Amino acid sequence: KMEAPGSPYASSPESAPKRAPRSSPPPPQDRPDADHDAAEPEDDKEKPTHLRFLVSNTAAGCIIGKGGSTINDFQSQSGARIQLSRSHEFFPGTNDRIIMVSGLFDEVVKAMELVLEKLLSEGEESNEAEARPKFRLVVPNSSCGGIIGKGGATIKSFIEDSHAGIKISPQDNNFVGLHDRLVTITGPLNSQMRAIHLILSKLSEDVHYPPNLSSPFPYAGLGFPSYPAAVPVGYMIPQVPYNNAVNYGPNGYAAGGGGGGRYQNNKVRVCCPAWCTPFL
Repeated sequence: KMEAPGSPYASSPESAPKRAPRSSPPPPQDRPDADHDAAEPEDDKEKPTHLRFLVSNTAAGCIIGKGGSTINDFQSQSGARIQLSRSHEFFPGTNDRIIMVSGLFDEVVKAMELVLEKLLSEGEESNEAEARPKFRLVVPNSSCGGIIGKGGATIKSFIEDSHAGIKISPQDNNFVGLHDRLVTITGPLNSQMRAIHLILSKLSEDVHYPPNLSSPFPYAGLGFPSYPAAVPVGYMIPQVPYNNAVNYGPNGYAAGGGGGGRYQNNKVRVCCPAWCTPFL
């Protein structure tokens, strides 16, 4: 029995998770002519970083688990911090919540792997026609250019290296002040994880990519249907802690609870800079 997917969780541990042993990066696909690690400076992997991605409300309940047991386990195993937007806080133009994973490079990668494996196993158990989740990362517009590369060279190399499908959404002009775009990753688990590893490596090199955000949902001032009406004031990161967050303590419990069910849409998204044009 899982935590109710509609519960207003924005979860994080009360203190930083215990650091997990450093894990090896996902292996690249077999390409004898490629030097896969040449462009990944070790210094960048020692700095704090983060990734945000999208999941449905039901998938969020699957990741939280009963009384927060699953999300606490993922945080303990990876050493990363995992936070969710609340049940009514959807990425603009969607009905999907935002999950933010933050920590050191290897910790974030490990947490992403645990989440993807969970979504995949739930999809297989429910006999869904499309068991493989589509990972949708949220990336600032200003960082999309680095992922695309000159003439699309970088994103093309990522696709060839990982054997995953990688697509960057066009800029959505329907929401004033929205400066994020979605990067959708498709393919088998190993291919998706390799693509995530490559993209996070590129983001870690970007001096303009923030090491963390104070909230997984920085869109409170934007006016869109899923959020209470407000005058659009642009893309702003709150200057105060995310006080609406519900903290999971060592016992794995937080305010709220209830039953749950299987998620119906296990897509995940990444966002990129507005000035970028989609390569695919």
